[in-house]
Order: sequence, then structure tokens, then C-alpha cells
Amino acid sequence: MNIESILNYSLWGFPIANVGIALLIFFSSLLFRRIISKLLLKPLRKRSHQGKKEDNQNKILDVIEEPLKLSIVLFGLYFAIKWLPFKNIDRFLELFVRSCLSFVVFWILYRLVEAFSNLFNLFSSKFGKELHSDIQNFLIKTLRVLIIAIGVMAILQEWGINVSAFVASLGLGGLAFALAAKDTIANLFGSLVIFSDRPFKVGDWIQTPVVEGIIEEIGIRSTKVRTFAQALVSVPNATVANTPITNWTRMGKRRINTRIGLTYATGVEQIQTIVEEITAMLKNHPDIHQETILVYFDEFQDSALSIFLYFFTKTTVWAEFLHVRQDVNLKIMRIVERNGAQFAFPSQTLYVESLPK
Repeated sequence: MNIESILNYSLWGFPIANVGIALLIFFSSLLFRRIISKLLLKPLRKRSHQGKKEDNQNKILDVIEEPLKLSIVLFGLYFAIKWLPFKNIDRFLELFVRSCLSFVVFWILYRLVEAFSNLFNLFSSKFGKELHSDIQNFLIKTLRVLIIAIGVMAILQEWGINVSAFVASLGLGGLAFALAAKDTIANLFGSLVIFSDRPFKVGDWIQTPVVEGIIEEIGIRSTKVRTFAQALVSVPNATVANTPITNWTRMGKRRINTRIGLTYATGVEQIQTIVEEITAMLKNHPDIHQETILVYFDEFQDSALSIFLYFFTKTTVWAEFLHVRQDVNLKIMRIVERNGAQFAFPSQTLYVESLPK
């Protein structure tokens, strides 16, 4: 059997020469893919290992490596099939290649979003505020979904499918879905408000009209708050975003607003001395904030001579605040006792006159 007869031999209805060339083209593409990876991309990575510019170069190489290798294999498969006498599938092959190219382009965009997610912080920092990690993750996921959706529509468009009509036909269904999911959408926008304004963070002690406790988790749909009774409360983000929030953790100082009442038997000199000594005690107390200290005898109440006290502690921690308040109260009691006065309590004095005979 000579070479000419071998070349004219048919395999599955195709000349064996054409089959051999097609296989050679396909396996050459596999070999070329490895050559690109080993001889081109790998040396570039070895040289780029220092500095921000080199780090970005590495990221770009990581992004394009897999799509590039897939593109080489797809082109090898395309030319291998073209070598075979499939005249009736030329149109199909053309659409297949164009679809693959669209897929590779959107795959690269998809990988770029993850690789350069730090650009969100870089852009927002130009306006003086870095993005919260949660909102950054949300933006990355949203961009990924958009890239996938646009990529699918681009591929369908290549095959002659009228995507615009299909999207328009989903209008009524989308409206019904939006109405059914309005609470979920409200929570989604509530989470965006929380992530952008950052009224609290994990570990903060907050108080709202619906819950008080320590922030344990901030999610896309709800915020989890651990109450002081150790119950875990999940509050929808739409509710959190639309209610007043008191963040006790971010207080710079903690207020004490109180009164003490002395009996009406207390003399003028005693009250004046007590007020002066309480003021001096607060001004010399190491745990009292010195910016605002108000101590005044301001009211004649029904059963007491009332002294008004308004000042702040340096600590905002609840347990430490109670300790400071107790210490101040004990010192006030000693001052009152030392000056021979007494604390008043609700009482009535009954005066009885003798009846006429």
C-alpha cells in the first residue's frame, strides 16, 4: 500500500489526510496554549514582583491568562473543523466563533471586576470617604450580574434572537415581581443607606424605637442586634434606615442630670456652702468632664429645697459610668451630712389651732 492510497483512504466518510490535518491543527493549538503560558506569561510574572505598577501587571496577567488559553483552543477547534468538508455548517461555525469571542470578552470583564475591586475605594477616596466593605461587595456582585446579563444578551443577539422584544415581554412580569418584592427592595435600599452613612458598625451599642443592644451583624437584608438579655433581634434594614438611631458607643462623654432635695429646716448659709462644696468636688473629680459643670439651688419645691446638678462623666462605658455616679452620690451625701443638713422626702406639716370654747 503506497502513500497515495493511504491518503485517499476515508475515515467516517472523510479523507484521512483531512482528518489528520484537522487533528494536527487542534493539538497544535493545545501545544501553543502551553507555550503561551510557559514562555510568555510566566516570565512576565517573574519580572513583576515589586511595586504597585508591577502588582497591577500581575493582576492583568491573571485576568487574561485563562480566557487567552481558551481562545487559542477555540480557534484551533474552529480551523480544524473548517479543514473538514462540512460545507453545510459554515454558518453555524461562524456564529459559534462569534459567540465564543463574545463570551471571552465578557469573561475578561467579569474577572476584571474582582481583580480591581480596590478601584472603588480609590475612586471614593477622591471625595474624602472610603467605601464600606459591605457596600463594596454589593457593588462587585451587582456589576457581575450586569456583565453576565449583558453577555447573555450579546450572545443571543449573535444567534438572531430578538432580545429587545424578549425584554419588553418581561415588562408586565417584572412589574408584578417588583410589587411582590417591594419589601425586599426597600430593605436593599435601606442597606445601601446604612453602608453609605455608616451610623453604626459591628460592636456598637445602639438604641432605636424598636430595639436596643449591640450590633452583631450588618447584612444586605437585615441588621442583627444582640440585646442585653442576650436575645438576637433581626431588624429589617428598611426599618433601621427610617428610624432615629442613638449610637451610645460614639458618645464622647455621658450626661448626669439630677436633683437633690434638702429639708426646709436648712439655712441659707448651709445651702450656699453645700452648693460650693459640691461644685468644688466635681471640678476636682478625675472622672468628671470639666467642660460643663452646673450646680445651683434653683427651686422651692413642695417638700424640699431643690439643688440642680448637670455634668458629664468622661467614660461612656455603662458599668464604669455607674461606678462614677455612685462615687459622686456618696461624696454628695458626705457633704450634706458634714454641713448638718438633711435630705428631704415627700411630707406634709399639719398645723392645728385650738378651737374656741
